[in-house]
Amino acid sequence: MTAFAAIVDALFADPNMGREAVYIADGGTPVLVRIVSRQADAITDFGDARLWSETTRIDLRVADVVGPRPGDRVEIDGDAFLIQGEPVRDRERLVWTVDLRPA
Repeated sequence: MTAFAAIVDALFADPNMGREAVYIADGGTPVLVRIVSRQADAITDFGDARLWSETTRIDLRVADVVGPRPGDRVEIDGDAFLIQGEPVRDRERLVWTVDLRPA
């Protein structure tokens, strides 16, 4: 295990950073995973206007979810979300960042 992998595992295991969720691939079996939530606001430029929107982004470990796809379901604290857009991996190929929308 690399030093980066050990750090990622520690961050996801930390009760102040990571939390449990259920990941369900399209037509698959529910899997308990650890996530790090990134519920930040996004500001998007559209012509001369700036649009504000709430976003729901989470990080998933590649070790837990090998290939997340748009339309896969994530349940967090009883709330259901669907992955929208293409997931993005970090440089070390250890973490997926995914955008969610309410299911």
